[in-house]
Amino acid sequence: MAVWDDVLPQRDREVYEAAGWGRDAGFGKRPVLLVVDVIYNFVGDRPEPILESIKRWRYSCGERGWEGVAHLRRLIEVAREQQVPIFYTGMDRRVDGFDQGAWNWKSHRSAEASDVKGSLGNEIVDEIAPQPQDVVFVKDKPSAFLGTQLLNHLVYLGADTVITTGTTTSGCVRATAVDAAQYNFRSIVPEECVWDRGELSHKVNLFDIQMKYGDVKSTDDVIAYLRSLPRRPCGENTPTGEPNFVAEGSAA
Repeated sequence: MAVWDDVLPQRDREVYEAAGWGRDAGFGKRPVLLVVDVIYNFVGDRPEPILESIKRWRYSCGERGWEGVAHLRRLIEVAREQQVPIFYTGMDRRVDGFDQGAWNWKSHRSAEASDVKGSLGNEIVDEIAPQPQDVVFVKDKPSAFLGTQLLNHLVYLGADTVITTGTTTSGCVRATAVDAAQYNFRSIVPEECVWDRGELSHKVNLFDIQMKYGDVKSTDDVIAYLRSLPRRPCGENTPTGEPNFVAEGSAA
């Protein structure tokens, strides 16, 4: 049973089936793992009911976010074992909010300071914190591709598959998964490794991704896929976090 089955009208199901949408695009051979905005702003500083959490963390997804972090931790561990490149995104807005642009128009709490540069809210949660070999960058808009070096990095790696995880399903995850497909990567979303502050938004957006843009898979299926690959599937350009230069004065 798909996560969206309990909210999908029968007529919609019939329309998409008749039109031929929803078949799996499949996995490629050179994947990267993308961890989108898994920061304290989006889960809070501890697991608690969402209506409590958003009193202090206006972006929080509450307990569902922490459940997702637990699943994501499993996936990251396997990606590290297989030496699959891992990219992290975060937020870090200016104190005047200028870099947020239109985002400032949609919430009456946009002036709160939990997400300005240097705040705890912008830190990636400890449970899935990056390691030196990982690539970390800040984005200002929903898609991890917009205004960042992500596409350049994927081209350099020769990647063919983008596994998008994190938050929120209806916002940054969807935008990134759609852009991955638009750039002709195989776009994979592990269901348990993404989450949203709204249950309906979460389910409907996963449905839409599966129908038109990528494959929504279980975390176990994605783990099995990664383990089926040779180690370091993206080859010699895979980031290591280690110096690749000879220090001055040392023997060459």
